[in-house]
Formats: sequence, C-alpha cells, structure tokens
Amino acid sequence: MPGGLERPVVRPRRLRRTSALRELVAETTLAPRQLVLPVFVREGLDEPRPITSMPGVVQHSRDSLRAAAAEAAELGLGGIMLFGVPEDKDAVGSGALDPDGILNVAIRDVVAEVGDALPAMADLCLDEFTDHGHCGVLAADGSVDNDATLEVYADMAVAQAEAGVQVVGPSGMMDGQVAVVRQALDGAGHQDVAVLAYSAKYASAFFGPFREAVDSSLQGDRRTYQQDPRNRVEGVREALLDIAEGADLVMVKPALAYLDVLREVRDAVDVPVAAYNISGELAMVEAAAANGWIDRRAAILETLTSIRRAGADVVLTYWAAEAAPWLREGF
Repeated sequence: MPGGLERPVVRPRRLRRTSALRELVAETTLAPRQLVLPVFVREGLDEPRPITSMPGVVQHSRDSLRAAAAEAAELGLGGIMLFGVPEDKDAVGSGALDPDGILNVAIRDVVAEVGDALPAMADLCLDEFTDHGHCGVLAADGSVDNDATLEVYADMAVAQAEAGVQVVGPSGMMDGQVAVVRQALDGAGHQDVAVLAYSAKYASAFFGPFREAVDSSLQGDRRTYQQDPRNRVEGVREALLDIAEGADLVMVKPALAYLDVLREVRDAVDVPVAAYNISGELAMVEAAAANGWIDRRAAILETLTSIRRAGADVVLTYWAAEAAPWLREGF
C-alpha cells in the first residue's frame, strides 16, 4: 500500500457485503410474533375516530376493533393490548368494574373474534375511567390513595378475567399491585390469566399524545407514583419486586429514553421483558417523516430493532400491524 502501510487482515466489511451475508450474521431478530398492538376502543362510536397527535392511530368502534384484532391475528402478531375510553367517568373509575363497561365489552369482542389465535391483553388502570385522570382513587387531601386503589385493581382484574382476558397489565405503579392482582385472580379461579407488570414506568413527557387517545382529564401530574426519570437502579428494583409478587412478564415504559433501564432489567430478571414504544415516540417519527426529514419505514424498523437489541422480548408498538409485512420482506 502507499507509504508502506500494511493491508488490513481483519476486515469486518466482508460480512456486510451483501444482504444475504448481513442476514446471516444479524445479532438481533425482529419478527411479528414479538410485537403487541395497543388499541383504543371508545364507547359509542360508529366508526373509527383519528387521533390527531398520533398519525395513523384511531379510537376504534367495536366493529373496527374486531376487524383490527382479526388482522393482527392474521399477521401473526404477539398480542393486542386493549384500552377503553368510556363516555362517562367518575371519581372512583366505576366503569372499569362494570361487566358492560367498554373495556370489558371490548375484551369479550376480541376473544369472540380471534379466540386463542391472538392473546387478548388489557390495561389494568383507572386513569381512563376517573374524572380526575389519575391512576387510582383519591384520598381526602387529593393524593392518590395507594391501598384503596389496590382494592379496586383486584376487582378490575377479576372483571377482566371474567370477560375472557388472557393477560392483564397493571400499569398504575401502585405499591403491591401485582400481589393484589395475582391473589384476586387466583382466588376467583383465574390462575391461568397472566400478569404483565408495568414495572418500570416513568413520569415521562413523551406520554402527551396518549392523553388525547384516552380523552384524559388528568389534573396535576403523576410524579408521586410513576418513577423519576433520573433513576435507573430503582427501575430494576421495581421489576424484581413485581416478580417476587408473581408477575409473569415485566415492562419498561417508555422505551427509547430508557433503553439503559431496559438493558439493566433484562440482565437482572428471569422472566420475559416487554417495552412500550409509546405515543410520543411515534409522534416524533411521524412528524419528522411528514416533513421529509427522515425515511419513515427505515426509521420505524430501526426504532423497533433498537428496543429489541436493548433486551426487550416483547415490544408494544402502534406500528405493529404496519411493520409485520415489512419484516417478511426483510430489514
């Protein structure tokens, strides 16, 4: 070589030369079965209603929800996570317990549509159902009452199980929520219903568009129960606590700003780990793509791959149904 420099002997580029070689040595897999589709179903709708801050995502009617579930099953997705948006709310979130409330009706609709072909999952939290928008019931001083909320979560878990749910997702970050939910399910004869614990859920600015999706009436913030974004070790501790209480899977939420926490949790636990690619993460990609600043498809696949690479066995993402056919075509 010029200047007497030696030619390189180790050439990592050899394994990047063709698409087939890159596929051969790819370290991270991304497949439809690893993706869960979160969906919103709103009471009283006759047709889907677009969510303006989440391009491509809608509040479903019951009919469009059934169609979305059937499509998800056909695509081979790993599951569908249901969020209910009721017409009426109250201080204690009573609609969450009503067998004829929108979330429990939606569970029955999905189970009737797809049976065991697609796991029906449901959010187990009160924020969609309370007129104050918090994830639990309030004490006289306006704070969220942890233990009073646990009693409601127990009843909510049983109501969802009676509707046919296969996986419940306690997401309110109440201390002891997994233990209470597990005990309630087992006591009611629903020992086969799995618990996906939202273990490390942070008080994030990236949740903003979700609040439009569920018509949130939040007053104040959730920093007294969701985790401080500055803490990493605490996220691992929360996951370990949830496993000790009986969680079958644990979750880190959000995903992208907490990939370090996700990696720490994956290394610390011996159950499957999920991560939630949340509304604000979607909105940023969609906004940049709409302005022509990034390649939308490539950015979506890179985003989902990064979450898998950081350690997630399961990724909840609003792009699940759209990404599934792309994955069959190759990265």
